[in-house]
Formats: sequence, structure tokens, C-alpha cells
Amino acid sequence: MDKTQTQKRIQKLRSEIARLRNAYHIENAPGVTDDIYDSLTRELKELLQKYPEFNDLNSPENRVAGKPLDKFVKVKHETRMLSLNDVFNEEELFDWEKRIKKLLIGSEINYFCEVKFDGLAVSLIYENGIFTRGATRGDGFIGEDITQNLKTIHSIPLVLNPLLSPEGVGGGNLKYLEVRGEVLMSKKTLISLNKKNKKENKPLFANSRNAAAGSLRQLDPELAAERKLDFFAYDIAEMKEAGPLLRGPASKLQTHSEKHKLLKSFGFNVDQDDAVCKDLKEVISFIKKFEKIRPNFPYGTDGVVISVDNLKLQEILGVVGKAPRYMAAFKYPAEKATTVVKNIVVNVGRTGVLTPLAIFEPTLVAGSTVSKATLHNMDQIERLGLKIGDTVVIEKAGDVIPKVVEVLTRMRIGKEKKFKMPEVCPTCGGKIEKKELPGQKSVAYYCSNSKCSAKNERYLEHFVSVFEIYELGPKILRRFKDEGLITDAADIFTLTKEDIAPLQRFGEKSAENIVQEIKNKKKISFAKFLWALGILHVGEETARDIAVHFSTLEKLLISARTTLAEIDNIENIGPAVSKSVNEFFNDKNSLNFIKKLQENGVIIEKAEKTKAGKFTGLNFVLTGTLAQMSREIAKERILALGGKVVGSVSKNTSYVVAGIDPGSKLKNAEKLGVKILNEKEFLEILK
Repeated sequence: MDKTQTQKRIQKLRSEIARLRNAYHIENAPGVTDDIYDSLTRELKELLQKYPEFNDLNSPENRVAGKPLDKFVKVKHETRMLSLNDVFNEEELFDWEKRIKKLLIGSEINYFCEVKFDGLAVSLIYENGIFTRGATRGDGFIGEDITQNLKTIHSIPLVLNPLLSPEGVGGGNLKYLEVRGEVLMSKKTLISLNKKNKKENKPLFANSRNAAAGSLRQLDPELAAERKLDFFAYDIAEMKEAGPLLRGPASKLQTHSEKHKLLKSFGFNVDQDDAVCKDLKEVISFIKKFEKIRPNFPYGTDGVVISVDNLKLQEILGVVGKAPRYMAAFKYPAEKATTVVKNIVVNVGRTGVLTPLAIFEPTLVAGSTVSKATLHNMDQIERLGLKIGDTVVIEKAGDVIPKVVEVLTRMRIGKEKKFKMPEVCPTCGGKIEKKELPGQKSVAYYCSNSKCSAKNERYLEHFVSVFEIYELGPKILRRFKDEGLITDAADIFTLTKEDIAPLQRFGEKSAENIVQEIKNKKKISFAKFLWALGILHVGEETARDIAVHFSTLEKLLISARTTLAEIDNIENIGPAVSKSVNEFFNDKNSLNFIKKLQENGVIIEKAEKTKAGKFTGLNFVLTGTLAQMSREIAKERILALGGKVVGSVSKNTSYVVAGIDPGSKLKNAEKLGVKILNEKEFLEILK
């Protein structure tokens, strides 16, 4: 073939490969075997090796693009990625309908039902019909750029289908499109992957959701490609044509169900079981019908998503907190199973608190095999009447941590043993102390040894989290400890590239990234420094109160070493906290640790006294999730105006700001007659 013929052959191959991809991944109707598809792809790649000038990064053969990444880059979502409010039974579903009907008086409501896939939510950006960026949901505002890994998923079109859809919109005439959807791993693929991992003595994935999430977190796209992931689209967040900007519900679309048709015409997978329902009776029928299909469904699912189908009505209903009013997720009941408790062991946390953990026979529940569950404390064990050897009921919903919900006492054979908390720490042999939890009748057990290795390991994780040293995860910290590179958190700031690079599975670039990240985080606010120290009873809010009062570490040290009075007199600080702070700063080990941190380059910034403002003298409590800003930003705005943010409601609370799912703090405010602000009212008083 000459060059012109070769170019035509390449175009033909690309066209046919794209058609076969669509037939296999979108239409679920493969017309040829995998061998034929692979053979065409191989021929195309061979031709492109000879004629690299015909390469096109957006063509199907380039699904694995680029070299392995050093790390994922954070990206901002232009439109917040929302989550859904859950309903667990028909009564809650009707309650949801009553709430929305109050805002839609006289409107005819149709519903759209679709399967709630149990995968990882992602956002895809297309510009001029070409896939340019993909990101994880993250916290809804900020996600991670995983474009290279998403390009390996064959059911994600790299170029939108240019043909016009029934709605009169074609992928080829779009300047901008943002698609939301779910990345999944099929149950069949999970079984194959776990078989392979077992042969290679690698850890097995508990469920398909974990496997999908783990695959997208691979820094090497080649590794992600091996996992054979799938993608199902469920929404269009934004669409811009050659003409006017279309935000939210596109002007050519009237219903959510039309969005699904449009997505399919662009070349995306959409749920094939979806349906428009004229009322909740039909919705419930859909839920029951799918419940029968669910066990044999090829993908993991945990429920059904119900939406108000009309897009104009969706706009009227809007968003509350982190979730849209016009959608609800019906969750199927949490799965339960029985198992036998073989033992109860004790874990030691970073503050030294001892937490009992039930160890039982490996048991399949809610799609994964589990063999342990936290029992929280002795009060919980006594409430359940649990003994070692008991047959128990465990409950697990999706990725929620399993819990023991019942003891089947009739299954006892007389050999069961009562559990007792150890008298010495199971890790270091240190003395165990019992302490009443502040404001509660519960008693917690603590290891009193400040040098306990278990406490130290958990403490390291807490410390790097507060310092925001994101490169150092638990496994890396453990590795550095095992290799003798660090003995405590202060040693982190002495690490060099030469220390890290020789370690197996690290390297020059990885070592450089870690060392640079540590260097960038040596400067820290006084409040965060106090929080990072892990002082008993001193959380984020209490640390801020102490820091603002004393402004510098030196002033706090003078007061803490001489008297409890000044600390005790700080607003929102009680006797338990002041005693704990006093004991910490009078402990020689604590002072040596702080000195070591400073010698290793940690700089503690002076805390500025809160400036007077219109919130001076006012105490705020934040509860629930806010839609327009994160809780952290809300705190900063209050503090900037002279106010204080406290953790619990009391008679001294000025306002409770209630977002979605506010919990018990809202009830406490109502009982005490404290003024409650919704998010809109809160934003008004911020102006």
C-alpha cells in the first residue's frame, strides 16, 4: 500500500473498531468475537508504527495515554457533584413525596426510576465533542484528575457520536458537555481478577466497588486498563452548543428520561432497566421488580434512584444541603447474616483508648466477606450480653462497617466465655486506666504508657493528617518505622531523598515528592499544632480556643506549668480539658517532643486574637451539611466576624446553623429555645 491507501485503511480500521466498541459496550450486541476485534486493533497499531504522522490521540487505539503519573492533580468541579438522600422503606418514600408536593402544588408529577449502581461517581468533560478531562467526585467541590485511567475504559467514548439525536442535538456540534456517571467493575470481572490475585498471592478485593475504586487510583494507566472497567452515564450537568450557553437542564430537554436518551445517542452506556412511572405505586412496583433481578444483575447495586422527571419541576425543587430535593435513593434493606464470635481482641487507639473488636468466622454479607466488627466499648458488649463463642447476627449495608446487632442466646451450648477488659495494654504491657467520658456515663479504658507503640502508630497517622502531609499514608508511615527511618512524628521532618529512594517500590521521583511535601508543611498555625499533638480531650475546636487565648506556645507553656486556673477560665473549656492540658505540658516526654519538632524545622505561627466584628460575643453551632460552602469555610467566616464556633448546644449558644441531616444538635436547640438559622438565613447575616 502507498501512503494514501494506508491512510484510507487506517480510517476504515478506526471506523470499524469504533462501531464494534459501540456494539459490544453500549448496545450489548457484539457481532464478532474478541479475536477479530483484537486483530483489527493490532493491524491498526502496526500501520501507525510505520506511519506515525497519522496518529490521533483521540482515536480508539490510544485509550492508554501517557506515562505513569507521580500523583493525581486536584481539580475543581464547575457544578458541585451532589449526593442523594436515602429512603429505606415505602413510608419514607411517601414522606419524600409529601414534602416535594408542598412545593409543587397543582403540578402533575411523573417519576423516573433507574438502577443505583454501586461504583465510583465521576465527571467527564467533552470539548468540541472530544473527551478532555475526567475527575472523581472528591468532596463534591474538588476531585482528582483521573483522565488517563478513564481513557482506558472502552465504554467511555473518546469522541462523541456526531449524529443528531431525537432531541435535535448531536455530539459533534457541542462546544462543551459535562457528563456524570458511575465507573463499575462487573461481578464476572471481579471473580476473574480475584482468581488471578490469589494465584499471585496478592490481596483479594472484597467487592466490585472497592475493585473499581482501587483500579481508578492506579497511577499507571496500563494497570487500570487491565481491570476491564465499565462506565454508565446518568446525567448531563452542563451542555453548551455552538449558540447560547445551556446550564442545568438543557433548553432542548424537558425531562430527565430525555437526558438518558440523549446520552445513549452520544455513545454512552445508560441503565437499560430505567422506566418512567406515573406515580409512586408504579415506582414501588419497579423497586420490587428489580429486587428480584438484583441478585443476578451483572453489576453491584444497592438500590434504585427515583427522580422527578420534569426538569422545570427539578429547578423549582432545587438543592438542600448536599442533595437535590427532586431525587431520592431507595436503599434495599441492610443484609444480615449469622456467625460465631471466635474471640474478642482489643485495639489501642492514638489517645490510648482501648476498643474491643469481635473476631468471627469469615462470613459473606452484603457482597463482601467480613471477619471482624467493632464493639465500640464495654457498655455495648454488656448491652448486647455478648460472650466469646456466641452466635450473633451481623448487619452490613454496602460499604458500611459491619456491626453486631443481636446475640442469639438460644444457640448457646454452655461453653461461651464472658469477656473482660485486659488489666494491662495488649501492645506494650502498660497500666490500664478507667476514665469517665466527659458528659457521659460511659467509662473508657486507656493505656497510660506515653511510649506505647500502638498509640504511636495511630498518632503518626493523626499527626500527618492535621499537618496535611498527604504523601504519607498509613502504609508508608509503617514502612518508614519498620525500616528505622522514623521513631516518632518529629523524625518525619528530617527525612531526605537519599533516605527514601533506595527503599523497594520507591524511587527518585517518589522520594522527591515526599520530601518536598514535608518541607512545604513545616509551617503550621498554633491551633493546628495543638490539635496535632493529640492531647486528650483537645480536638480541633478546643485547640483553636486555647490558641486564640494564649496566641503563642511560649505563653501557654508558662501558664500550663504553673496553674490550671487560666486554662480553666477559657470559655468552652472545662475541668477535664484543663487538667489534660496541664498534665501534657508538665510531662517531660511531651516537652522533649515539642523541642525536637522545633529543632527539626517546624515553625508555629502566632495565633491572632479574634478581631471585633458584628459576631463578637456570639456563639455558633454548625450542624448538618451546607450546600453553598463547606463547614470549614463557614467556621472561618464566623471567626473573621468576631464570633465563635462551638461543638455543642447550651444555653450560651447564640445561633444553631442547620444544614441537611442536622441530627441531635437541632433537637437540643429546640429544647433550649436557641435561635435556629437555615442556610439561607445564615448567608443573609453573613453579608
